[in-house]
Amino acid sequence: MNFVSNKMAAIVLAAAIGASALATGPVNVWASSGTQATAAGLGFQDINEDGASSAAIQELLKQGVMNGYGNGLVKPNAAVTRAELAKLVVTALGLPINAAQPAGVTDLAAGKWYHDYVATLVNLGVMLPEGGLLKPNEPATAEELAGVVSKALKRDVASVQYWAKNVGVKAESVTRGELAQLVVTSQQAKPSTDATVAEIKVLNTITLEITFSEPLTPEDAALDQALKNFSFSNGLTMLNVPQLKTGSISTYIVPTSPQKAEASYDLTYKGKSAGSFVGSGEKIEMSSAGQVSFDTFEVESELSKGVTDYGNVISAYSVGRAAIAFVLNENNQYNGNTYEIISSMRAKQVTITPEGGAPMQATYVLFTQATDGRQAPKFRLPAGSVLTPGVKYTVTSEWSNIANGTFVAKEIAPLELASAKALNDSSLELTLKEDPKDELFAVRSIELTGTDGSKLTAAYKLTSRKGATGIFELASGSKLAAGMTYKVNAVSGWATGSDIAVTLSE
Repeated sequence: MNFVSNKMAAIVLAAAIGASALATGPVNVWASSGTQATAAGLGFQDINEDGASSAAIQELLKQGVMNGYGNGLVKPNAAVTRAELAKLVVTALGLPINAAQPAGVTDLAAGKWYHDYVATLVNLGVMLPEGGLLKPNEPATAEELAGVVSKALKRDVASVQYWAKNVGVKAESVTRGELAQLVVTSQQAKPSTDATVAEIKVLNTITLEITFSEPLTPEDAALDQALKNFSFSNGLTMLNVPQLKTGSISTYIVPTSPQKAEASYDLTYKGKSAGSFVGSGEKIEMSSAGQVSFDTFEVESELSKGVTDYGNVISAYSVGRAAIAFVLNENNQYNGNTYEIISSMRAKQVTITPEGGAPMQATYVLFTQATDGRQAPKFRLPAGSVLTPGVKYTVTSEWSNIANGTFVAKEIAPLELASAKALNDSSLELTLKEDPKDELFAVRSIELTGTDGSKLTAAYKLTSRKGATGIFELASGSKLAAGMTYKVNAVSGWATGSDIAVTLSE
């Protein structure tokens, strides 16, 4: 896996941006390339060839992104200012210059060597002034560094912070050597339409870890396009989008249908052969199964037992799950512990069998995989089926081992509706009497009956729940009639409530 290491190896990256003319005496190392000294013909006496930052500095010197002083020094341990940070990020990442004077900024003078670089970042929303001040000559902090690089690269800040930590960046200031290492890493982390598969690793029977030569573009990582790009042999299918691992450069968690143990599979990516692998029979260790409602149950796993939901370790969720998110290394370890990764449950099924009865296939309920801090994906019985109170049920699956997979069903009262409010003519807000503390609205719908007898159906907008309140959207272009009152009822009895009505104001 291509994680950042503390020792930067020499890496051939982009072609050199241009050469700089030799200058005599000390010159501004960050000024325009025409007035700076480059590596050509110079032995920079303060570069330690075996040092952590040496390879990165030399790479940026070759590119013309970083420049040395005319006295043979590059000063790798000197602190970097905000202006210097702006120059290096803009130049190294090839951001288009926008030199327009940012509105409201009072300390960015035209004619300064750094004006265009700082202005570019401010105009892009990458660098933000405080009270009209940018303070370009003050030292850049680790927080500022991570914020600027993540925004410029359009990458999650948790990954940039991880890279910065691995090159030794301290909170209060950043050195030129540290910045050089982070910038070289950032150059590697630029998405490309030409990305190719570099490595395929099988994690378990439903999870692959695929490393690419470069990160995928947002377009190539989107579901519809990804399903076209990834093609497996032997009946294996990809079930959801590839998700970039937090802290990696271009390693993705790829969910699949259950693999056959010891079966051979070939991967084709964008129509070209991309490698082969042997299927795993290793199942995910789940802890227990339990009832959630009259037709829904959950299968829980525990982080404390070395099983993590993929959402805790991917870039896309690193901010939303900040309290429980963490970064796994190339061996899927964190703080000395190795973790099994549960990839997306999309399209997954489990078998539930009543004692003395016929087995049924229950289907995963979208966006219930890890909600409210629990790793407990929900599964719903086939339409019209219910869990019979007093009956013992056993849950099994081809992708997991469930330590305690049995439970006795009990009578669980439906959720109770408290109120409804129209947001506009096509959506409404539905509030329960109590916060269910879980995603129990998922894949539910309501029926709206107007005073004229007309009927409309609205479905829950996935992931919209805030505590006890969720948003429901009308189906098939239907609209609420202004001034009409509609009585609200839950379809299939998942919730109850008397005299719940909604009226769209005229």
